[in-house]
Amino acid sequence: MEQPITGFHLDEEGHWVAELACGHNQHTRHDPPWQNRPWTQTPEGRSGALGRHLNCVKCDQGAPKDRP
Repeated sequence: MEQPITGFHLDEEGHWVAELACGHNQHTRHDPPWQNRPWTQTPEGRSGALGRHLNCVKCDQGAPKDRP
């Protein structure tokens, strides 16, 4: 299910995590060549991604929210 990004935070390992409107979190790692998301590396890039939709597998699985 597609969900918009509403914010970001860093996890305990320093990787960016997208906060989705549904209450789930999703890692948005930039780890070339496997995952190429250079926009996560700057405040401007992350700000520009707000509202962008990501596929939320947790919604598809009916998982509980990661945050209230």
